[in-house]
Amino acid sequence: MKKIYLIGIGPGSPDYLTVQAINTMKKVDVFFLLEKEGCEELIEIRKKILERYLEEGSYRVVTAAICDRKKGGKSYKKGVETWRQQKAEVILELIEHEMKDGENGAFLIWGDPSLYDGQLEILQHILKLGIVDFEYEEIPGITSVQVLAQRHKIPLNRIGESIVIATGRRLKEYAPAEVKNIAVVLDSYSAFKHFKDEDIDIYWGAYLGTADEILISGRLRDVIEDIGRIRKEAKREKGWIMDAYILRRAEGNETNSRN
Repeated sequence: MKKIYLIGIGPGSPDYLTVQAINTMKKVDVFFLLEKEGCEELIEIRKKILERYLEEGSYRVVTAAICDRKKGGKSYKKGVETWRQQKAEVILELIEHEMKDGENGAFLIWGDPSLYDGQLEILQHILKLGIVDFEYEEIPGITSVQVLAQRHKIPLNRIGESIVIATGRRLKEYAPAEVKNIAVVLDSYSAFKHFKDEDIDIYWGAYLGTADEILISGRLRDVIEDIGRIRKEAKREKGWIMDAYILRRAEGNETNSRN
């Protein structure tokens, strides 16, 4: 029986791998490194992680290109489903033809496989097709949200406070008064701009844990222009960007938000 591991590797630094992740990697015969065109640097980061923790010649690496998700359709959910089906076709081909029976394969997942990744659902979809049989297991990873808080030297929540984790697309649906303490990932919209007139602080970070890490924090209205400019420059220079941020209403202003 073939077995697939989804291994969380954190947001970029090899130092963020857990002992469980490293021990699991040592059992893997073939690593599948998938990435969109123009993001080859993300492949190289994962290769360096393998080189750091594994003996040369003890594993194989297979790379494959995946298409980018088309945006702007009438149905967001339908667009994601179509994109995942296309990605599933690539993964099915790899599992079927690049693994021998009894071998272990792995995908190195940014952050944690259970947080806004979708790879687990893709594997479950492939199994339902009945074309190839395999076992699978998730290995947790450190998330960008955890690293973001650590790098800004703040707790994820203050006393008696909850925290919401959302995407940029969902953040746009929040009324200003609802923004108390929200961690935001996957925001290509810069949705924080909808709250620039509020008494809200932002803790923003990009390329967390890498040599190119960028951190900005402060009252949103004061730093919003800097974040927008630096974000555009960084994406233009590298061709990709991974960023996250926390929006937190300033203490003492919980009842003064605009409606």
